[in-house]
Amino acid sequence: MTKLELRRENREKIKILAVPANYGGCSYYRIIMPMEKLQEKFPDEVEVRVNLNPLDWDEETKTPPEEDAMLEDMKWADIVFTQNISNIGPHYMIALIKKAKELGKFVHYDTDDLLTELYAGHRLEGMYKKNKLGELTKVIYHNSDLVSVTQRKFAERVSEYVRGTLVVIKNAIDFDLECWRYPRFRQPKKAPCRIGWVGGIHHEQDVKQIPNVVMSVNAKVGPQKVRWGFYGRPPLEPGQEGDWQQDVWDSYERILTRGSKHKNWDIFPAAPSDKYGIMFTQIDVAIAPLEWNEFNDSKSEIKLMEAGRYGIPLVATDCGCYDEVIENGKTGFLISKDNPRSEWVKVLSKCIKDRDLVERMGANLKKITDEKYNINNHIGERLTLYKKLLGRSDGE
Repeated sequence: MTKLELRRENREKIKILAVPANYGGCSYYRIIMPMEKLQEKFPDEVEVRVNLNPLDWDEETKTPPEEDAMLEDMKWADIVFTQNISNIGPHYMIALIKKAKELGKFVHYDTDDLLTELYAGHRLEGMYKKNKLGELTKVIYHNSDLVSVTQRKFAERVSEYVRGTLVVIKNAIDFDLECWRYPRFRQPKKAPCRIGWVGGIHHEQDVKQIPNVVMSVNAKVGPQKVRWGFYGRPPLEPGQEGDWQQDVWDSYERILTRGSKHKNWDIFPAAPSDKYGIMFTQIDVAIAPLEWNEFNDSKSEIKLMEAGRYGIPLVATDCGCYDEVIENGKTGFLISKDNPRSEWVKVLSKCIKDRDLVERMGANLKKITDEKYNINNHIGERLTLYKKLLGRSDGE
């Protein structure tokens, strides 16, 4: 056995405690799925535990336990990897980082939102300011050994607050999952062109960027030539009453279809993170309108990769990092950041009329997506980064 083989045989695994904010989509993409994938690909080098509440706080009252917690997972870990702001609350996040540092742990903090600034009109703006989450995030940045964000402009905006290492880790998709390998439901070219928007519950300012677009495009190309699909309404259980999330989607529906005399649109329910791809199987052209602000301009290209995986071109506001991949007429179209309705109508009408163009753009985007955004191709870069920062690189 060589010296290198002996080192491999005898070295300890890197022990990572993943503490996601919740079990939602952002947590899934940024921490849960990548850590599961890291352990799957490198079982001899990494061991991962996932625990939303390693401090054992009361999750209803958002208060510390009456007696000292055992902190088994915290003491076990080499790396405490947390993300965004926990559902247990901002005070929990401070306590988590503080305890990790007291125990001598390497702290990795990741976020996919520009938490130092929230734009006017966001539903959580009041709560955000009341709890001073912008200042809290700066404290977390300052006390973390590693901070990861989703794109270059985001990193530039927060770099002044980061004392440790700051890196860009792109979002990615696990193409091994069934939901990213579903067959796409294709239609004859004479069938209506299916234009789809997939969104969550915090896009009220974004959908306001394209009022009357459905009506205007219908008038331009004919309502029989286009079918609109809006995906993401939270499903209701039988007998369950609507809540504020349903109100949000009622508002989306009114804004997006305002003025339309034709019912050539459908509302579809949200899908869980591990089945998310199914929402893209019946779309021909995806759209991503965004209000331009620093928060949105720090967004990742996740909608691009989701659409691209299914060979669907994306028409998006020139905001965030879409401009890194979208080339007009090649992989989709970028709409100028003030979102002129005339430009949205012109581009979408062109796509509806030229289905060959849509197919070419979708194929081009799929090629880029399959090369750049398959987490199986580059998950090893995270292990290399951890080894370097922990001082465990061995020249392999």
